[in-house]
Amino acid sequence: MSQDQATQLAEFNKQHIGLSKGSLSLVLILTRNARFKDFPLNRSQFITPSGGQVAGLGGSAVARILRDHGVERILSSEGGRTSRGNMERMEAYIALLNELHAAGSLDLEAAESYWVEQAQLYFDSQPFTFKLDPVKSLRACVRDLLRQAVERQREVRGTMYAGAVMQHLVGAKLDRIADGKLEHHGFSVADAPSNRSGDFLIGDVAIHVTTAPGEALIRKCQNNLGTGLRPLIITTDDGVGGAKALAKQIGLEDRIDVVEIEQFMATNIYEWSAFDRNSRPDTVRSLIERYNKIVSECESDPSLRIEFEG
Repeated sequence: MSQDQATQLAEFNKQHIGLSKGSLSLVLILTRNARFKDFPLNRSQFITPSGGQVAGLGGSAVARILRDHGVERILSSEGGRTSRGNMERMEAYIALLNELHAAGSLDLEAAESYWVEQAQLYFDSQPFTFKLDPVKSLRACVRDLLRQAVERQREVRGTMYAGAVMQHLVGAKLDRIADGKLEHHGFSVADAPSNRSGDFLIGDVAIHVTTAPGEALIRKCQNNLGTGLRPLIITTDDGVGGAKALAKQIGLEDRIDVVEIEQFMATNIYEWSAFDRNSRPDTVRSLIERYNKIVSECESDPSLRIEFEG
């Protein structure tokens, strides 16, 4: 990309786009469609026959562009509804492309790559949300948070968001007990393939946090027992049955504690807030603040952060 194009795209982004999924969807579609148009471009080439919508502006079309660049995440299910603001952005962007073309510095492939990079920045800026819904149980609130992580995991192949969120949630809970002296590790530095006794070690308890307990984890629990430690597995509702079955196969079903994470978190929130409805939001907020502090210190992905809605 020429320096002139890079400078002008950055300035246009600052003035008209920003980290807005609707605006980013718009410029991605316009940039891709401009490849198949003759210059100079004009407004009529990019709108529907009725004149009220940007042609081709849809979530599936945006997703295809992102996939072409190796990005599997969903920017917008609708791609951004056409609005007066988007029509004005479209006209300003067409004018910019015409100006760059006239100057001989237009590179549409590079421009598309630039907007894909901005979309990735948008993704990286979006935290998960923990909503303390008064009409839902605490377990349901925790479940909703983990559901968000699982959905994002489906969008970003190879990134285990659910496991990372679980590990650091448990870490934030344990950090309160340990007065902030607990040792935390990035999720990629999981205990299973390492020489550590568990994800966390408090007193004589080796704590393992996982979405899917496997034979390797049960062997590690067996090693814990051999060194005088008490293994505790914290996992999902589905993982509880699997962990117990694996432990039973080697005769350790009565020696390994297996706890479901929704119950683990909800019970502690109730206790910390002294079962007081008015204290509960502050308790959850404090937990999330601890979680976010751990993420900022141990992880390079800021989208693992959680935003609290009380």
